[in-house]
Amino acid sequence: MRRIGFVIHPGFQFLDVAGPTAAFEIASRYVPDGYAIEVLAPTAGMTASSCGLGLAAGPLDADGLDTIMVSGGQLIWDMAAFQAVVEWLKTVRPRRLASVCSGAFLLAEAGRLDGRSATTHWESSERFRRSYPKVRLEPDRIFTRDADTWTSAGISAGIDLALALIEDDHGPAIARRTAQQLVVHGRRPGGQSQFSGLLELGGQSGRFEALVTWIKANLAEALTIEQLAERAAMSPRNFARAFLREMGTTPAKALEQLRVEVAREAVEAGAGAFDEIAHRIGFGDAGRMRRAFLRVLGQPPQFLRRSMRDGQ
Repeated sequence: MRRIGFVIHPGFQFLDVAGPTAAFEIASRYVPDGYAIEVLAPTAGMTASSCGLGLAAGPLDADGLDTIMVSGGQLIWDMAAFQAVVEWLKTVRPRRLASVCSGAFLLAEAGRLDGRSATTHWESSERFRRSYPKVRLEPDRIFTRDADTWTSAGISAGIDLALALIEDDHGPAIARRTAQQLVVHGRRPGGQSQFSGLLELGGQSGRFEALVTWIKANLAEALTIEQLAERAAMSPRNFARAFLREMGTTPAKALEQLRVEVAREAVEAGAGAFDEIAHRIGFGDAGRMRRAFLRVLGQPPQFLRRSMRDGQ
């Protein structure tokens, strides 16, 4: 049995703990006694989350823990608790160390991410980069793994991280069955951009929602930045700046992300040969589509189609 310790603090994000906990609990249905969950906090007892719901926690104690996962949340609620967790993290040596969302700040403050690749919520990326220059930040990833240290992006990405840890422990079949029970679309690969949801919303304020809808309806076209700017009734330069500020990514990367998402659905559904899908969605040929899949998803189309067939 692998013991997983979730570290919380006053103001923690409830879903940072609840989502991964559900994944480990369901995985244990398929691997009896697979995981035991423990909740730890600087002060034992009931600890309030940012939404007001609380969890009963034991004291910070790493004895016997296989994996320690640090939740994010409103870290400024209690700076004494923040420092207590940081000091504790400097001393622990579990088999795996992980964080969800802004929990990466606690790992970084403890020096546990120095010289390593890591990610956190996209909105906190610039502050993280300035605060911890020794960390190799990868701001657009769903999660990262660097040896025995794992970090994930905002909130729901903690489920992706948990599924990846389950796969690391028990193989892809158990992780896939767990994902099916959670009714999530499998495990998103770590390289998948965390800006996907933001794109669907049209940005932080929804300013480009109509544009994104139009792009998805015209993916087969070349869609230059000049065309997109004209559609948004802006000059190309102003459009590029506004889009980056609103979306957190460039128009070119956003277009590639949207194409990959649509192509992925077709690939996994077996809806045509790769060349046919690539042409229909604007990649031009299967080679360009494959390179885009590797950049965005970290996996080629062939792997995704084979995985879906194996899971049937």
